[in-house]
Amino acid sequence: MPEISRFLGIIIYIYYKEHSPAHFHAEYGSYTVIMEIESGVVQGKFPRRALSAVLEWYTLHKDELLKNWELALKKKPLNKIEPLE
Repeated sequence: MPEISRFLGIIIYIYYKEHSPAHFHAEYGSYTVIMEIESGVVQGKFPRRALSAVLEWYTLHKDELLKNWELALKKKPLNKIEPLE
């Protein structure tokens, strides 16, 4: 699984064999969410603080996430994205 960022115990992935709409996966312990990149719609459950951190990170890096999505569709290596500090 192509990890693109890691912060505060949260791991962010974009998989190569995926379907539209453009999205990424976030894991925190046993919790998992999927977030659509264009709309910001979240599916799944996360603790409130962890979800807030993912939303803040997403807001800062939306353009980079879209670029990585395009790379994944072309089966090219993904770029790492700076973690939330």
